[in-house]
Amino acid sequence: MNSLPVLKNNLLHSYIPKHMTAVLVICLVLLGLCIVASLVFGSRPVSFNELIDGLFNPNVDSYGANVVRKRVSRTVFSLLCGAALGVSGALMQAVTRNPIADPSILGVNTGASLFVVSGIAFFNISTANQYIWFALAGAMITAVFVFGIGSMGRGGATPLKLILAGAATSAVLSSLVIAIMLPRSYVMDQFRFWQVGSVGSANWNDITTFIPFLIIGIVIGIISSSALNALALGDELATGLGVRTGVLRLVAALAGVLLCGATTALAGPIGFIGLLSTHVIRLILGPDLRFVIPMSAAVGAIILTISDVSGRLIGSPGELEVGVVTAFIGAPILIILATKVKVSSL
Repeated sequence: MNSLPVLKNNLLHSYIPKHMTAVLVICLVLLGLCIVASLVFGSRPVSFNELIDGLFNPNVDSYGANVVRKRVSRTVFSLLCGAALGVSGALMQAVTRNPIADPSILGVNTGASLFVVSGIAFFNISTANQYIWFALAGAMITAVFVFGIGSMGRGGATPLKLILAGAATSAVLSSLVIAIMLPRSYVMDQFRFWQVGSVGSANWNDITTFIPFLIIGIVIGIISSSALNALALGDELATGLGVRTGVLRLVAALAGVLLCGATTALAGPIGFIGLLSTHVIRLILGPDLRFVIPMSAAVGAIILTISDVSGRLIGSPGELEVGVVTAFIGAPILIILATKVKVSSL
């Protein structure tokens, strides 16, 4: 028992990784490049002068300057959504002790989608505020259901059972979404562009609605990071260190679902960002969630913004929705992780 205070002290006050400064600088540089690329590239690339006019000369009313101004909200929204999904993935992996947990893999995105399409079909919802509350309800109910199914039987909520439960639940909910949409053409018209996941229709009202959910989720994630480090050692040892594991799991899971649900409500079900960003950071900085959670926000923002720009370039003169791009990148990586990494626990 004498070792417990020492272990607790090490968990709460572990050393900062030696290359943390370098990682921060690289992330800031990449974020800057992503912002510039998102403002410049698209179906109509803009010049440097048009970029400057669009950002700093409100009196200039040229086509290029207006294009830049329109892309500013899209860029900000892309960064915020990527940050939210990155932190959501990190929290879900920590709570489930599953290294390949992700909102899309566990069916949480699909649950949010079902509730949104149900709201459109049966309650005539049409605003961002309405979308968010329906999506959050769907995401939370689905998360509880998947975790409950995955916890049944011997061994509790193992990674494999959670993935299977998430896949099965997602398949059933996707069928329900289609069943609701097919006889209602107006619902299909309103829902089909949202369903693939896109940040292209973002506006400042969406961003204003989204920011409080983002702040609450990330703050909870950062505050709970030290306790989640203890949880990674196992429930018994975490309890011995003074961690209330049940409360911790509930609060951290709610924060993850909050971030995922709010993002899904406004941008659609964008998958694999949480999976990719968290694994990149763990590979570089190690498993300490005090660093993984906030840095997953930065890497998630980078990945989603790069994916959005890539979709615009690949689909030019139109665009390929970002949800398609992230799925194309993330699915092979998930297969590699599932076959190569030990997924029994973190």
